[in-house]
Amino acid sequence: MYYRRKIILALLQIFNGAIDKISFQKLLFLFTQRQNKAEYDFIPYRFGCYSYSANADLTTMVKKGILSETSSHFTSNETIDYFNLLKDTDKKQLMEIKVHYGKMNANALMKHTYLNFPYWAINSLKAKDILSSKELEKVDLCRPNYNEITLFTIGYEGISLEEYLNRLIKNDIKLLIDVRRNPISMKYGFSKSQLIRYCTSLGIDYLHFPEVGIQSEHRQELKNQSDYDKLFVIYRENNLVNTKLIQEKILSLLHEKKRIALTCFEANICQCHRKHLAEAIEQLPNFKYKIKHI
Repeated sequence: MYYRRKIILALLQIFNGAIDKISFQKLLFLFTQRQNKAEYDFIPYRFGCYSYSANADLTTMVKKGILSETSSHFTSNETIDYFNLLKDTDKKQLMEIKVHYGKMNANALMKHTYLNFPYWAINSLKAKDILSSKELEKVDLCRPNYNEITLFTIGYEGISLEEYLNRLIKNDIKLLIDVRRNPISMKYGFSKSQLIRYCTSLGIDYLHFPEVGIQSEHRQELKNQSDYDKLFVIYRENNLVNTKLIQEKILSLLHEKKRIALTCFEANICQCHRKHLAEAIEQLPNFKYKIKHI
C-alpha cells in the first residue's frame, strides 16, 4: 500500500474510524502543512483547501472495501494498526493534529484554515458566512487579479495535479490550451477528460489543439538536448509552417481572454515544443505581449 494511503487510514484511526468529508480534508491539510515534504497538495476549492489526489485515493480505497463512504463521511473498515506503521515524525504530527483540532467541527476547522491559510479560501462558498468583513479582506488580498495580457506556458512533469492547478490560479490563467498531439497521461489528473473537469471546477476554460502537437513516434529516441534540438528544427520547418491558422486562433484567444497558457508534459522548456509554438505566435502581427514560462 502507498505510504500516503497509510496516512489517510492512520488519520481515520485516531479519530475513531470515521471523519466527515469536510473535516477530513481540513485535518489532512493541517497535517501536511507540518510535513517537510507534503504527501498531498491542495487547491482552493468550494469549501477551502481540497486535495483531488487524496480524494482519488479515498475513492480507490472505498472500491477495494478498505473504506466505506456515505454522502457526508468516510469510515475505515480496517483492523490493522496503520498509525504504528508510520514514521515517528508523522505519528507525532498526527497526534498533534488530534490534540489541537480533534474537538473542532467542520465549520470551526474551515474558519481556522481560512484565517491561517487565506489563499485556500479564495474560492470558498462558505467564507462570507463564517468570516468577518475584515477577515474576508485578507482572503481577497490573496486572490490573483492581473490585467497584463500574457502568454504563459506550463509543463506538468514532476509536479502534482494540485501544484499544477495552483500555478494556473496564482497566475490568473483564464484559458488552458493543451498542445499535446495525444492528450493522454499515465500521471493522475492529466488526461484530457480529467484536465477539463478540474480546470472547469476552478473557472478555467480548456481547449485542445492537437494539430500543433508532435506525433509520439517522433519522440522515441530523445536522449539529450541535441536530440531535442534536431526534433524542434523539423517541428519548426514542418508543423509550425503549416499551422499558421491555429497560431492565429491562439493569438485571437489571447486578445479575448488576456491570460492563457499553453500546456504540455516537459518541465524543461528547452525540451518541449510549446516553447517554439509560443515563439512562433510571438512573431505574428499584433503580438506585443510577454511570454512567461511557469
